[in-house]
Amino acid sequence: MTIEKRPFGKTGHMSSAVIFGAAALKSVDQSTADGVLDLLLEHGVNHIDTAPRYGDAELRIGPWMTTHRKDFFLATKTGARDYQGAKTEIHKSLERLRTDHIDLLQLHALVYPDECRQALGEGGALEALIEAREQGLIGHIGVTGHGWTVAAMHQQSLEVFDFDAVLMPWNWFAANHELYNPDYQATLALCKKRGIAVQTIKGIARGPWAAGVKPNRETWYEPLEGDDTIRKSVHWVLGHPDIFLNSAGDVGLLPSVLKAANPLGPKPSDQEMAGLNDREGLASIFGI
Repeated sequence: MTIEKRPFGKTGHMSSAVIFGAAALKSVDQSTADGVLDLLLEHGVNHIDTAPRYGDAELRIGPWMTTHRKDFFLATKTGARDYQGAKTEIHKSLERLRTDHIDLLQLHALVYPDECRQALGEGGALEALIEAREQGLIGHIGVTGHGWTVAAMHQQSLEVFDFDAVLMPWNWFAANHELYNPDYQATLALCKKRGIAVQTIKGIARGPWAAGVKPNRETWYEPLEGDDTIRKSVHWVLGHPDIFLNSAGDVGLLPSVLKAANPLGPKPSDQEMAGLNDREGLASIFGI
């Protein structure tokens, strides 16, 4: 049995409901990374999301592509905001990933209005992505972001350009955030109307690391732990058929996330999730 596949927007690709978040590979050796590949293939994960900012992740994925390129929809990002910077990063990613094309190239963490104007304006990064798409180096163009303002920012970006995919936070806490939830729902509705794929992150975030606590995970926030808790959280996120869940940035959490989604069970009720919230003390990882 493999993880459910869903249409990835208008790209024509059927992607696994769980997308592998390759930030988990940022500081692992190749042997550890190759063990992750075996796990992805076992569960039928066919979509990888990485970025130059994720340490050695692109370098760890590169060797996989020599024999498994056809098995994955491959996505990476650029954090550059200008044309030349983005062009340079695209070619560097192609080299590091050992491939002649990237399926999805995303503007990374586009959340500030001034950076948005630069990246989407004349001489901006978007021009480099469009050029690369015309050259056959990339297939599709997306935009990503973190924080409580990103859903609203994505709406503004979508007014400027018809992106193929967006990425933004979503979990039970976010669904009950009085400012974020309306923006998220409006962005989700817009994306559904226009056939834009919606990727979500932080599905198993618990909250910020407590002061003085030494993190025992590679994630910058404290994640939820335990198969049952992770299962409920994954089922709740993926209970919406039009979104994807990008896995957390720690290889130790990946088996629980993949097991939770294979197979998917019914979406937990609001009462169940409220109980999980009370038990785990879910909190904001983005400030107020």
